[in-house]
Amino acid sequence: MANRPKNQNVDRFTDGHADKLAGSLITLPTKRLAITLDKIPNKHFVCPGNTITEDTGFMRGHGTYLEDNKLKASVAGFVERVGKLICVKPVKSRYNGEVGDVVVGIITEVGQRRWKVDTYSRLDSILMLSAVNLPGGELRRRSEKDELMMRQHLTEGDLISAEVQSVHGDGSLALHTRSLKYGKLAQGTLIKVAPALIKRCKTHFHNLECGASIILGNNGYIWIAPMAERDQENKTGSDDLTSTAPLQIHQASFRKQEISLAEREVVARLRNCVMALAERQMLLYDTSIIYTYEASLNYPVRKLLQASAIEEITDKCCQRLR
Repeated sequence: MANRPKNQNVDRFTDGHADKLAGSLITLPTKRLAITLDKIPNKHFVCPGNTITEDTGFMRGHGTYLEDNKLKASVAGFVERVGKLICVKPVKSRYNGEVGDVVVGIITEVGQRRWKVDTYSRLDSILMLSAVNLPGGELRRRSEKDELMMRQHLTEGDLISAEVQSVHGDGSLALHTRSLKYGKLAQGTLIKVAPALIKRCKTHFHNLECGASIILGNNGYIWIAPMAERDQENKTGSDDLTSTAPLQIHQASFRKQEISLAEREVVARLRNCVMALAERQMLLYDTSIIYTYEASLNYPVRKLLQASAIEEITDKCCQRLR
């Protein structure tokens, strides 16, 4: 068999270019080495059982386990490294709260001087009686009358918006509603998505130009409601209430109002746009939702969840975000 002629193109590369070319070649799976600790890139995707590193100078974090002196992934997600600590953030998981997060929750139980709240975390969150606002924003010690009025303020099945005040040692969250923007939610719709799809922003309360307000909870619960003029009512509050008035809900701010058909259509369209973005695994924040809403105006609300419509409106949103 005749000898093949040498490739003359290789001679044109200097030693530095040859090294760069060799480094870009794809190795066979049988010869692929484990990633060392120093070369672990952030946001590197791994599947359960994949070897992350064989280096022993690391600290094992969440989503990893040791086997034969190799650090392997126990969940499907992205590798995150902080110093010598390696963990895997799963794509789909329960909500892991952080102090300052805005959450939307569902009251599940009324206990002794506390409410239990479902925030899609591993354990029920706790809202203490001392962590809610009294009528008129009064600052005083809670009395027995306040404790007796707890169920009139919040009962099982009520929806609230709150902020994470602290994280307990067992992972449960302590909430508070000591601000006028937090509290009971009424006359709207609740959407549940994966918490990883919620983009962390400076604010998670948005009044959209389409005539609806939206709360993007870091826990994956999203609340959409028609825009209501309650700010002035909340600010004027209960001036006639004395400092010894028992805890009670401010009925003026939650008076049931008739919602028009146009407002219902706006809320339904926004809800379908959010579900379309979640279906395509796109980050949810005010800009992406507005762009998707504007792209959806060419479709009736009932057709927005069709595969063709989802693909078109999300593609238009991606083009505008670039």
